[in-house]
Amino acid sequence: MKIGITANPHIPGALDSAKHVVARLEPAQEVVLESDLARVFGRNGMPLAHMKADVVLAIGGDGTILRALQLSDSKVLGVNSGSLGFLAEVYAEEIDEYLDRIVRGDYKVEERMRLKVTVDGERMFDCTNEAVVHTAHVAKIRHFEIRLGDEMVERVRADGMIVATPTGSTSYSMSAGGPIVDPHVDAIIVTAIAPFKPASRPHVFPASGQVHVRLGKPKECLLVMDGQHESTLKGTEDVVLTASERRARFIRFREDFYRRIEEKLSRQ
Repeated sequence: MKIGITANPHIPGALDSAKHVVARLEPAQEVVLESDLARVFGRNGMPLAHMKADVVLAIGGDGTILRALQLSDSKVLGVNSGSLGFLAEVYAEEIDEYLDRIVRGDYKVEERMRLKVTVDGERMFDCTNEAVVHTAHVAKIRHFEIRLGDEMVERVRADGMIVATPTGSTSYSMSAGGPIVDPHVDAIIVTAIAPFKPASRPHVFPASGQVHVRLGKPKECLLVMDGQHESTLKGTEDVVLTASERRARFIRFREDFYRRIEEKLSRQ
């Protein structure tokens, strides 16, 4: 079995956890380290996008897991060495038990929708959580137009617009007042950030839809994808979001979405 490993060495414990995992798996399994991590180990590695691993272990917080899902089509096991770790499946201190199950193939694969993001027809990074279009300047709102296909849905003045998957519904979208959507439901959730109009409410669209985010008055904005990559917009672009043909693939050992919400979100 070929197992790829990516970790954020800036998260306390992530580097130590990665060293433990490598020692636990080798030499029985083929282990490939992402380039930056490999340099810390004094080994040869390769970019995450080129690994073609059977399984990728993403050791760190949610950012590390989202990055792994964004750059790789492999099955991803999130190992929490961060603080919240909502997307992680296991904690670093219990990893030994689950490594054995990974090697035996004793797990389920949960597929979740990603967002395909295009800007004036140019494909950007797919998103597991959300794509956000927001003002590039502090305390300056923008006039957004939201369309579903050719139909105008809403014109709203706001600091930005969050377009999320059900996976991302428990992240930035929820913080901005969006609904929690069960990840077994394929949908596109659009939530305004600090809308000027109090009556503005989030929208939930079918995953088969095509959501357009445009500016009524062109001004500079930023497009941020899964908190990992950002692109500057002039404000004249048509940002189109649809369900991607690429699905995020999480390794799961249990079905516990609502327990996870109670444990990690409700008590924060």
